[in-house]
Amino acid sequence: MDGKIRRRERVDRGIKVRTEGIYAISSWRGIAYAIIPTFSFVLGMLIIPFVVPSMTWQRIMTISCIYALLALSFDFLAHFVGIVCLGGAFFTGVGGYLSGVLNSAFGLPMAITIPIATIAGGAICTLLLLPCLPIRGIYFAIVSLMYPLLFARVIEALEVFGGTDGMPGLATFPNIWVELYFIIPMTLILTFGLRRLVNEDFGIVLRAIKDNDQAVRASNIDIAWYKMKAVFIASAIGCFAGACLAHLYGWVGLSLFALDFSIFPIAATVVGGVGTLVGPIIGAFILAPLSEMLRAFGPLRVVFYSLILAGLVVFKTEGLVPFLQRKYHQFERWTEI
Repeated sequence: MDGKIRRRERVDRGIKVRTEGIYAISSWRGIAYAIIPTFSFVLGMLIIPFVVPSMTWQRIMTISCIYALLALSFDFLAHFVGIVCLGGAFFTGVGGYLSGVLNSAFGLPMAITIPIATIAGGAICTLLLLPCLPIRGIYFAIVSLMYPLLFARVIEALEVFGGTDGMPGLATFPNIWVELYFIIPMTLILTFGLRRLVNEDFGIVLRAIKDNDQAVRASNIDIAWYKMKAVFIASAIGCFAGACLAHLYGWVGLSLFALDFSIFPIAATVVGGVGTLVGPIIGAFILAPLSEMLRAFGPLRVVFYSLILAGLVVFKTEGLVPFLQRKYHQFERWTEI
């Protein structure tokens, strides 16, 4: 023994201020402590295409990003605005069909169709959901769930946009690497962009509307206008995912309105952690590969998938990201006294 007395103390001692989320950065140790989680998440997203075993799994990573964007959209509306929207399939369908029509009928390249489908699709979805904004709780969720069913039946009955056969022959990404390193960076940009947005004045007003809309209205703030902007942001993200999905497969059809695009994002958000924005991304990257791995079980796939999902929800009710955050802040080290 060297005679020195040591004790264990938390790593964040002297770094983390009492106010949650604020750090006193005064050393390289403090900087490292603050940025390691974000750096690890970004680095993991960027290198994951290199560690998956085959092109098939690389495509699954791409599909995981599609679901991650839809989960991000759902989490933004549900946690920060108080709107439970089950219209993920509505967003993907509108975005995919818009991009498909522009590419197939007008010959526009993907570089133009995807941005147009994102903005125009977000505007269309917002206008259609606008009459429903005064509706609260489960009623808005039910109405938003009806839109993809309605659009799918209209396309099928009127035989427009290819009817049940869809529209094949759309432009696709040049190769899997272009595909991956377009959608992964866009997922990261949208995630951190939304995180910044919800911490600005706009996000503060949205949370106030969620908590007490009467008090916000008494402050002479137009609640409908703020909700409309929030719905546009969420629907534009979903339409972007749908447009990308159309060009991933080079085809658009009624499957873009499948309820999987409405239900899966909810599961990913619950598994990753509601209100974290990063959590839904991680949840999607867990559930999408898990669903593919269970495909070998045939009809029992849904049973195993449901049991695993139920276990995650029951034993980690808060979600994975809040659990990991708590454990990270509890790390200890030996220090001399």
